[in-house]
Amino acid sequence: MWTIAQLERNSGDDGVVVAHWRVTLTEGEYSASKYGTCSFQPDPTSTDFVPFDQLTEVDVLEWVYASVDKDEVEARLAADIESQKNPTVLTGLPW
Repeated sequence: MWTIAQLERNSGDDGVVVAHWRVTLTEGEYSASKYGTCSFQPDPTSTDFVPFDQLTEVDVLEWVYASVDKDEVEARLAADIESQKNPTVLTGLPW
């Protein structure tokens, strides 16, 4: 599940300059997550500009998806879970 954890915006025009995002994949008792940020250069004169108070999480997630390789991030989380299920290195003591 992808979520937006926080936004940073310009005080002058309320344009979002940084989105902090988190994605978590859970499979039974196993889970993996990643946290990241995306930077933006808002243009309040653009027809695509959305005022801060009118943004939705879906809007910002679309910006994040356009900035990161969503499929690759999710594939890495799935691989992390698979390695939790089938570890290649085991720990412990023989006594």
